[in-house]
Amino acid sequence: MTFPVSANDSAAPRAPATRSYLDFEKPVAELEAKVQELRALAVNGDAVQINEELARLEGKSEKALADIYAALTPWQKTQVARHPQRPHFVDYVKGLVTDFEPLSGDRHFGEDAALVCGLGWFRGYAVCVMGQEKGADTASRIKHNFGMARPEGYRKAVRLMQLADRFNLPVVSFVDTPGAFPGVDAEERGQAEAIARATEASLALGVPNVAAIVGEGGSGGAVAIATCNRVVMLEHAIYTVASPEASASILWRDAAKAEDAATTMKITAQDLLRFGVVDAVVPEPVGGAHRDPAAAVRSVGDAVQRALQDLLPLSHAQIREARADKFLAMGRTL
Repeated sequence: MTFPVSANDSAAPRAPATRSYLDFEKPVAELEAKVQELRALAVNGDAVQINEELARLEGKSEKALADIYAALTPWQKTQVARHPQRPHFVDYVKGLVTDFEPLSGDRHFGEDAALVCGLGWFRGYAVCVMGQEKGADTASRIKHNFGMARPEGYRKAVRLMQLADRFNLPVVSFVDTPGAFPGVDAEERGQAEAIARATEASLALGVPNVAAIVGEGGSGGAVAIATCNRVVMLEHAIYTVASPEASASILWRDAAKAEDAATTMKITAQDLLRFGVVDAVVPEPVGGAHRDPAAAVRSVGDAVQRALQDLLPLSHAQIREARADKFLAMGRTL
C-alpha cells in the first residue's frame, strides 16, 4: 500500500514552479530575475555573448545566496524554517518511507489530520512514523490545521508508540509545528494532559526513537513527539519553548520585538547543539531546504539512519536508560 494523497496534498518532493523569496533574499531575487531574462534572450540573440554574461550573473547569484545564508540571524532562520515551499512531512514520507500505511484515530474522540502517524519501511527497517503536516496550499493547510494538533492527535501518537513498542518497531518523528492547537475545543478535550501523555510515552519506549526537527519545533506540541534517544535538526530549523512573537508579547508586551526574542532565546540548531538539546545538525542545501527539497530529504534520511544504526544493537533497558540520561543531563554543563 502507499500513502494516500489528495489533490490538495503535497507531491514529494515538491519543486515549485515559482520560487517564493524572503525579504532578505531580495538581492538574489533581482539577480535570478536577470538570469531568467537572459535565458529567454539566448534563444534568438547572440548566444556566445549572452552565455558569457549568463555565466557571470549565475556565479554572482550563487555567491550572493551563499553569503546571505552563511550569516543568517536567528530571526532570518525563523523565516526560513517557516518557508511555505520547505519540504513537509508528506515529502519526507514519500522520499524515505515505502509501503507507508497511515493509521487514524485515537480510539477516544476521533481523527486529527495535523499529526499523521503510520507504519512503513525506512531503508530496510520496519518503523513507526509520525509527524506534523502543515499542508502545501490553502485547502490542505486548512485540512491539516497548519500542523497544529489537537488532543486526539497526541493520543493517536501514544496509541502508535505503544503499538510500536509491542511489535519492536523503532519510532521516527518528523517535527514541524508552530505548536499544539490552542483553541477552546482542544482545551476542553484536555490538550495539556494529552501532550504530557505523549511525552511520557516517548520516554517510556523500549524501542529506539529518533526525531528530526525539519521546520518549526514549537513548544510542547513538538516535545510530545521529540522526546527521543536522538534528536537531529536541520541547519535552518528552529526549536523553541514558544514562538518569537509569543515570547515578545510575554516579555515586552510587544509582538514587534519578535526579532529580539528570537536572538535572546537561542532557538537555532547551532545554539541547541552547543547546549546538548539536539544531537546533530543536518546541513541544508545552499539557500535552504526549499531550494532543493530532494537533497534536504536525503540528508535527513541519512542522519536518521545513522542514529538508528547506533541504537538498534542496544537492549530495551539500555535504550530507556540512555534516553533518561540524555534528558537529565541537559543544562548541567552550561
